[in-house]
Amino acid sequence: MKATDALMANTQLVSFDSGAELALALANRVADRLHAAIAARGQATLAVSGGSTPKAFFAELSKLPIEWSRVTVTLVDERMVGPQDERSNHRLASLYLLQNKAAEAGFVPLYSGAGEAAELAAMAAERIDALALPFDVVVLGMGTDGHTASFFPGGSTLAEVTSLDCRQSVMAIEAEGAGEPRLTLTLPRIVDAGLIVLHIEGDEKKAVLARALEAGPTLDLPVRAVLRQAKVEIYWAP
Repeated sequence: MKATDALMANTQLVSFDSGAELALALANRVADRLHAAIAARGQATLAVSGGSTPKAFFAELSKLPIEWSRVTVTLVDERMVGPQDERSNHRLASLYLLQNKAAEAGFVPLYSGAGEAAELAAMAAERIDALALPFDVVVLGMGTDGHTASFFPGGSTLAEVTSLDCRQSVMAIEAEGAGEPRLTLTLPRIVDAGLIVLHIEGDEKKAVLARALEAGPTLDLPVRAVLRQAKVEIYWAP
């Protein structure tokens, strides 16, 4: 493992030889922050992302001896589908993270059932705002199109969800690259977190990251919205 200063002063790139090594290291990094939060406040909050990349990390984290009954887990973003749908991030978290010791954690979903997108976003925001905020840990992913959370290029509410002036914790967004309409945490809620980690794997995503760390419009590669507004630890493996 090696740590190097990234191209921007507020990011640090930590590289690993394998996804398995990354998963274990990231699980321990997150666990340390959750332990610290519990010691300081008696509770901790963790927001995680979906996709195939975090499965091994979830599995490692679920086995660690944290006071999980004092931890609340939620999602960075979610497709507007039920928890039994194969594309649901709720389902992913249930299968890979909320298992083993982590089965004792509380879980707050974003999607709550059929309804108008704005109404569902408002209900999700109420649930998020009721948590012990700011989040202690937010773990993000990134697509090869430069999206993170559900900040998709060309998204219907992209300018709003990536604005530091956004007053809503959760908003709905639609985009060609997103598939289903989605719910997403907004930028202010993400960048307030005590620890922000961007978890990416593969050379293609590393190349996208390099572009995101260069000058250019934020909305072209929306991960820039986070990288430019917060201290981010980037965990990468081939």
